[in-house]
Amino acid sequence: MRDLAACYSDHAVKVSDSSCSGSGSAAFGGDPSTRSAVTTSLYKTKLSTGKVLLIRVTWTKSLLGQGLSVGVEERSTNSVQPQNRKKAAAAASSLFLRRKKGSQSWLCGDSEVALYWDVSSAKYASGPEPVEGFYLVVIVDSDLVVVLGDRSREQRSRLEARPVPVVGGASTTVISRREQVVMGSSSQYSTKARFGEGGRDHEILIRCRAEGGPKESELSVYMDRKRVALVRRLKWNFRGNQTIFVDGIPVDLMWDVHDWWFGGASGRAAFMFRTRSAPETRLWLEEETLQGDQGFALLIHAFRAPS
Repeated sequence: MRDLAACYSDHAVKVSDSSCSGSGSAAFGGDPSTRSAVTTSLYKTKLSTGKVLLIRVTWTKSLLGQGLSVGVEERSTNSVQPQNRKKAAAAASSLFLRRKKGSQSWLCGDSEVALYWDVSSAKYASGPEPVEGFYLVVIVDSDLVVVLGDRSREQRSRLEARPVPVVGGASTTVISRREQVVMGSSSQYSTKARFGEGGRDHEILIRCRAEGGPKESELSVYMDRKRVALVRRLKWNFRGNQTIFVDGIPVDLMWDVHDWWFGGASGRAAFMFRTRSAPETRLWLEEETLQGDQGFALLIHAFRAPS
């Protein structure tokens, strides 16, 4: 079985072309070697004009502080080869919370992008993403495309009151979420994810146990406190996959803990939860992301805490 992290990286949508960059400072925390906590959500939005965009929102927590970056990519949905599609990407904003509140606008291809954010009163739990007291709003060509935070309503009201108001004609869905985390001595990690439109958030707990040697090592995955997967003898079963059902939706669970247990180059474990509509669906091809409903994927990269 191919390395899960490498497979995801090969086929994930990349937002990195600096030819359409905003004027924000350089992003930080993206290099896994820094072992920062990073959460990235990828959104697919269809504007009222029919144009399709991919928007990436990344929250970072490192020794340097909290960070935020936003990227926008304009895509062509014509039936041509992926390498021939028109691409434009933009790094909208990156900050060490020196700028806790502000706005920024720029051109991405022939689209006008505007970003508004305020994390001056944000509160955080253990992860890099704020849990309350903040807002982040992304507008493209006067369409409201991404609205995050419990304080977003007040900012939205101000934008709708402008001489040229924003409109809500865009359709936006979350197509993937990627979390880079550092697991402590307990070797367990919890997060939340929503696997279907209109569904609820589900609590996910991943627990690795190595006491007693390789034969007793095991991996357990819980969904809403119910165990949905148990893998024993990780010395032989360090990579694998199985199907679970969440809200009646088939979800492929894939794991790769080889480098975690055996000290490989990356030193990380990778876990993926990916919804699918049929057993023959392929794993996360970029061209498929732009056509129809391709579901949702959650990828978790876990590193051991430094001893």
